[in-house]
Amino acid sequence: MTPVAAKTYGKMSFPVFQNRMEKKSSSATSLKMSDAAASEESSSGLGETLTTGGYFALWYLFNIGYNIYNKQSLNALAYPWTIAALQMATGLAYFVPLWLLGKRKAPKLSLGDLKTLLPIALCHTGVHVGAVIALGAGAVSFAHIVKASEPVVTCALNAILLGQILPFKVYLTLLPIIGGVGIASMKELSFTFLALGAAMLSNVSSAARGVLSKKTMSGKQIGENLDAQNLYAVLTALSTIILIPTAFAIEGTGMFTAFNKLVEAGTFTKGALLKLLGLGGASYYAYNEVAFLALGKVNPVTHAVGNTIKRVVIIIASVIAFKTPMSTGSIIGSSIAIAGTLLYSLAMNAAKKEKK
Repeated sequence: MTPVAAKTYGKMSFPVFQNRMEKKSSSATSLKMSDAAASEESSSGLGETLTTGGYFALWYLFNIGYNIYNKQSLNALAYPWTIAALQMATGLAYFVPLWLLGKRKAPKLSLGDLKTLLPIALCHTGVHVGAVIALGAGAVSFAHIVKASEPVVTCALNAILLGQILPFKVYLTLLPIIGGVGIASMKELSFTFLALGAAMLSNVSSAARGVLSKKTMSGKQIGENLDAQNLYAVLTALSTIILIPTAFAIEGTGMFTAFNKLVEAGTFTKGALLKLLGLGGASYYAYNEVAFLALGKVNPVTHAVGNTIKRVVIIIASVIAFKTPMSTGSIIGSSIAIAGTLLYSLAMNAAKKEKK
């Protein structure tokens, strides 16, 4: 090989070698970027799962806390209307500062918007008052068993007020709910008609709230910044305005007199009783607030399963906390009713998908 040829070969060989090195380097870089992206996606997916799990854990925790604090408050002070008003008003201490400090956009509503929301707020009031009275009049577990029958009322009101006829398979799922609640009621050791009636009032109010929301708000723009959390906050504010004078008209200032008597008797310290009432109100608003965050992260099927598990967890927690005995019949009935609510939710989700 001549010197010129050697030089030429040398000149040619270097770029080829460099190109191969660049390809290897580029391939390695792409691999690293791909690995990094996969790692980031995996990390993001894990983070999302942990966040959702955290929301569900808080939702259950606050709900259990509310039921326990609420029952303890009602055992000490049998004034459900006043306690319900105080619990509803506690929510204002949470969302009003968020609005004033700009941490959450405050809703802008006209007088016409408030008139539209008022009937829904009345139903919202009935949901809470009914539940509080039921929890005070009987066992926490029994109140939640009866509240499992809400889908039956919802189907009835949808048919009567909206003319909505659902697929036959959805109506079939109501049979175990009705049968289960019936068995549990007959076998309930702490059964009272007041607890049953109040829990059903809560069910009817909840179903009516849903129907009215569909009828008055579907496809209609209500004010500004009225997302799900702000809507709940506005309903809470309106319900507080409704509840305070209503509670005063029904129970007067009796709870405050009873409060002072308990403190004077040494049954509670003033601080302990105020703390109990405050925790009841705070946990009530907190579990509803976190519920929006939790349910916004999952699909309808997970939502249905989560709701079913929540009711089971609350019943078990209340039985343990208050040592409330449950008969075999009550356990069987509640199991059937709760399983029925899960089947109903799944059937409804399937019907919505078929409709689409």
